[in-house]
Amino acid sequence: MQLQGNTTCPKLFIGLDVHKKTWSVSIQTDMFFHRTYSMPSKPDDLFDYVTKHFPE
Repeated sequence: MQLQGNTTCPKLFIGLDVHKKTWSVSIQTDMFFHRTYSMPSKPDDLFDYVTKHFPE
């Protein structure tokens, strides 16, 4: 839901702790903390997750 007159979009911050087989990913915006989780080290999987949960 977008508020009338609000044209700004929250900034998205992604922190990565990178290892050979897994990444620890921490995601937050300038408005709230989303989550921290582990995932396989596959860039396409991270892209898919972010575009699914933060489409704008």
